[in-house]
Amino acid sequence: MDHDRPATRAWVLHPDIKTDRHRRESVAALEEAVGLAAALPGLEVVGAGQVRLSSVHPGMLFGKGKIAELKQKFADEKVELVLVDGPVGPVQQRNLEKEWGVKLLDRTGLILEIFSDRARTNEGVLQVEMAALSYQRTRLVRAWTHLERQRGGLGFVGGPGETQIEADRRAIDEQLIKLKEKLDKVVRTRALHRAARAKVPYPIVALVGYTNAGKSTLFNRLTGAEVLVKDMLFATLDPTMRRVVLPAGDEVILSDTVGFISDLPTELVAAFRATLEEVLDADLIVHVRDISHPQSEAQARDVMEILHGLGVSETAPLIEVWNKIDLLEGEARAAVERQSDRTKGLFAVSAIEGQGIDALLDAIAEAVRAPQTTEVLDLPFAAGRARAWLHNEGVVDAEEQTDTGSRLTVTWTAIQKARFANLQT
Repeated sequence: MDHDRPATRAWVLHPDIKTDRHRRESVAALEEAVGLAAALPGLEVVGAGQVRLSSVHPGMLFGKGKIAELKQKFADEKVELVLVDGPVGPVQQRNLEKEWGVKLLDRTGLILEIFSDRARTNEGVLQVEMAALSYQRTRLVRAWTHLERQRGGLGFVGGPGETQIEADRRAIDEQLIKLKEKLDKVVRTRALHRAARAKVPYPIVALVGYTNAGKSTLFNRLTGAEVLVKDMLFATLDPTMRRVVLPAGDEVILSDTVGFISDLPTELVAAFRATLEEVLDADLIVHVRDISHPQSEAQARDVMEILHGLGVSETAPLIEVWNKIDLLEGEARAAVERQSDRTKGLFAVSAIEGQGIDALLDAIAEAVRAPQTTEVLDLPFAAGRARAWLHNEGVVDAEEQTDTGSRLTVTWTAIQKARFANLQT
């Protein structure tokens, strides 16, 4: 998207469909949709509303009366783009655009636009482009002038009208093949990086959660890093990793991942599988929830559904963090703190103010701490470096001098033992 152009006047609609078995609470759903629109630079949301539907009209989504009413409203407000918070079929999209004289994006198209605007790493850019192409291939309602660009928006909002469907399909298929080849190379490199990390095997702790749950604020609090923090949906897209020394001396790698969202486009779940492999590889998952949000329970269900869809086992080690307790007052906050006190694996925290962080860090350390064994080592006088390393690691229980050097009793993990063996080679 061209960020220098005047802001596009946008209107957000949430279809509240009675027959939808995945129906979300309409006020919260509309609020989230407006938040998504606000997360995309270059848009000015000039209005929003719910549209209650007993059923979906196959050709136009909405009924004739509602379409006419909205057409007048959009004309009065000089609306250029309508964002529909839900799926809109290609035929419905084409018909509504023609009837209203505006461009239209459904929920999937909007999320893809946001991801495209935010992607910074080579892998992120490639994954967004592939997801967008897979999505748009089913539509083929616009010219593909944006196909050669590497970032800065996908062109759904600013694209120039109709084009030949067959030429589009060929262009998309050719581009998909090229992108897949590039992404395969990136994924292979990523696998090599993971293999290299396994040789210096700190446990991996992955932060996951609904978008805007406060993961990046918590990440910064735990690591001292300065990851972008905004009160905005999808402020974090590309994963960030940092080494963290826990209070007890244990070291872990902490990974901040992209925020999840209900009805995450299937194209993006597939495309970002490689990025989210950090979660699959994690020794511990920390599920961060915005406990002040009225839809916190529903958001948590969405996150767990996506995790299980990615292949994360239901028995995978997991800690739940109820974040943003600083936004709760009185009995509401007291109730959350009581619940965390009596529930194993649950921690009430304020990432922004620091409450509850020490207890969370202790729990992370306990969860990732590997089983230990006790052994006796005989080191010659010449092994001063190895002896110093053992003392620095804090694994030495006892030491006595021998005729040839030192005899040490150590209690250590398999990881520490392997790293000590590497010192000897």
